This record gives sequence, structure tokens and C-alpha cells, in this order.
Amino acid sequence: MRFFALLLIPLWMSASNLKDKIDHIIVIYLENRSFDNLFYGFHGADTSDAPLQSYPLQINGEGKTYSHIEMGPNAIQSGFPKQINNTPFLLDEFISQEGMIPDMVHRFYQNILQINNGKNDRFAYISNEKALVMGYHNMRESHMWRYAKEFTLCDRFFAAAYGGSFLNHQWLIAAQTPYVGKESNISRYELDENGEIIKDGILTPDGYAVNTIQPFYPPFKAKYSDSALRLKPLMHDTIGDRLSERNISWGWYSGGYRKALEGKGDEIHYQYHHNPFLYFERYKPGSEGRRHLHDEEELIKQINNSLLPNVVFFKPSAEDNQHPGYASVKAADEKLYQIVELIRSNKPLWEKSLILVTYDENGGLWDHVAPPAADRWGPGTRVPALVISPYAKKGYVDHTLYDTTSILRFIEWRHNLKLVGERQSANMLNAFEE
Repeated sequence: MRFFALLLIPLWMSASNLKDKIDHIIVIYLENRSFDNLFYGFHGADTSDAPLQSYPLQINGEGKTYSHIEMGPNAIQSGFPKQINNTPFLLDEFISQEGMIPDMVHRFYQNILQINNGKNDRFAYISNEKALVMGYHNMRESHMWRYAKEFTLCDRFFAAAYGGSFLNHQWLIAAQTPYVGKESNISRYELDENGEIIKDGILTPDGYAVNTIQPFYPPFKAKYSDSALRLKPLMHDTIGDRLSERNISWGWYSGGYRKALEGKGDEIHYQYHHNPFLYFERYKPGSEGRRHLHDEEELIKQINNSLLPNVVFFKPSAEDNQHPGYASVKAADEKLYQIVELIRSNKPLWEKSLILVTYDENGGLWDHVAPPAADRWGPGTRVPALVISPYAKKGYVDHTLYDTTSILRFIEWRHNLKLVGERQSANMLNAFEE
């Protein structure tokens, strides 16, 4: 049986001193990678290079262990073999890190079925790309691994919610799943008595939005001009609201946002559901809240001018976010390096900064560690997370149970804010020097 053990850490020892030292919290939110996919073999971390008998192998629809796993059609077209052994395999043997692996299904109930009560043994069976889910990259020469070795790597950090990017972005800022209602015509799941999927959808059977849907107000994807297909404006509180109430400066920065506002978002593959504040009434066009949403260019300018807000959320553009299907691991690694080193080169800024790097969700990729159970929404599959700061523990692997909402807990703690959402997740204080 899985259990949930994310507890709020007491505020003792040198925590009060840490508050005084950190003026800038920068969250870099990348895309769709499991921990095992990027940190296979990292010394001191729990990764899938452990003996095979230490975790269940993948099973088919009849519950029998695969002898070999067939590869999905797009993966075969990309040069992967038609089948592999029932083990993790090195993606780099078939495609360079400057290339792109195909996208894999990463949806709400599909992720629940893949996790299979913590066994993590139905990833291949549920996936559209089958064996591809077992792939990992050799990231030993990457900037990401260098930062993990220099600072703190969290190897028990889980996506807040099951499934995909839309829902996990909502949980990053609001720790809540949007409710649409039972009367909506938006497609919804149908499940059998065992929780197996009869019909796919965007909403749960009882009307919660869990898969990708467009925001009501612009910008949104052009083909969703029918407002009935878009999510009605959300009214509940976000971390942005909490910060604004206390006059604490903050901003959401995303690559390509300016072009999206110009109506060119579809041309650059802008991911509207990766900008979660677009879904809220308080951040509609012309609102006071909209001034907190910016393009990546503004982030670079503010770093260079030492004018960074107290809290920053940064979402790279589609080509730089590491999402399978339209981004490479190399491009995102270089973007991460650019932002981190730009901050580190500004000594007064760096000495007051904390950079948190993590992923929205696993992108359908397998991970061998069972997520803890908190509520009906998650947490989902384990993802990488890095704590980069002058005050982070050096060369440290943090085994504390965290999920995405632990970022909210840290922001709330630092700025004495009221809790967003109801999940009692752990603050990230264990990642810092005492």
C-alpha cells in the first residue's frame, strides 16, 4: 500500500536567517521528463540502474510480464528498433540529444493506470509509443547534471497531479483542479467499474478539467474559436493573488508570449496551457493582474538590470522546454544554462537568489519509484528537481518527499502567506544549509 508522508517542516534552526538571505525565488518549469529518464545512474540518487529484481517489470493487458516490448509506430519511424527487452534502454544509441523523441500519451486517468497502485508496471501497455517509455538519456555531460553535482538534487520530487501539463500548471500556481460542472458539453471520460478507460476526455465524469483545454480569454489556440470548447474563467485564488495582497513583486515569464499576444502564437507553437494565469478572471486582457505576465525577453532585461521581482516563474518557449515531439533535451539544457549563469554572473543578484528547476510532469515516460498517495489528484510520477542557490546544500541528494506544491509552501513560508490549496506538502527547507 502506498502512503503519503509530506508534512510541513517546523520552522526552527537557521530557517529565519534563510528568509533574510533570499529575496528572489526563480522557478524554472521545464517539460515532460521523468526522473529516471534524465538522471539514470546519478550517484547517490535512487535511479533505475538498480538490479532489475528491485522493481516490477512491465506487464501487458492480461497482467503477464512482457518478454519483449514492442515499439510504437512513431518511434519506429524515428529509427528505434521494433522491440526491446523489458528493461530501461539508452535512447542516445538511436537518436542524438539534439534530436527529438516522439511524444507519448500523458493524460490524467492514463497516468493513474500506468502507475497501477504504485507498481509502475503498465507504462508501456497504456502508452501509444509502448517500449519508448522505458528510454533514458545519458546526461552526464549536461549542464543539468553539473548543477545537480554542485548543488542539491531532489530524488523524491513528484508532479503534483496525475497526467499532463495543463493540470500540473494549475497545481503549480493554485494547488487545485478546476471544476467545470456536470452540465458542460466538453468531452469527459467514461470509466468502467475497475477504473479502466471506456472513453477518453478532457473532464472527469463528475466535471473537473484534467486534460488540456484552452483558456476562455485570448490568447488561445485559433481552432478553438467556439467559446463552449474553452474553459470558463476561473475565480479561485492563486499564489499570484497571495503575493499581490502583500505587495510582493512577482511575474510569470514565458518564451513567445509577446508573439502570442500579437496573434502569432500558433505560428511559433506557443503552448497556451503552459501559461496558467491566462485561465483566471483576475488576469484577463486589460486587467490589473495582466501586468504580471511577461515575455522571456523581459526576464533577461530584468536580470541584466538587477530588477528581478521577488518571485519569478519562467516557462521556456516550445523549442526550449524539453517536451518530446517538439523539443530536444539539448536545447532546454542550454536554455537552463543561459538563465542560471546570467543570474550567477550578477553577484549581488545571485547572493540573494534561489533557483528551483523542475518539470511539470513525466510526459508518459516510465519511472520506477512509486508516487505517494495524497488525494484523488495525485501526486503523479516522479520528476527531476534541482535547488540552485548559494545557500543550497552542496553536492547533496535530498531524499525528502516533495511534490510541485512544495514550491508553493516555500514561497508561502518565505513571504508569510496564507496557504494556497489544501494539500499538506513539505516545505523544501531540507535542501538548504543549516
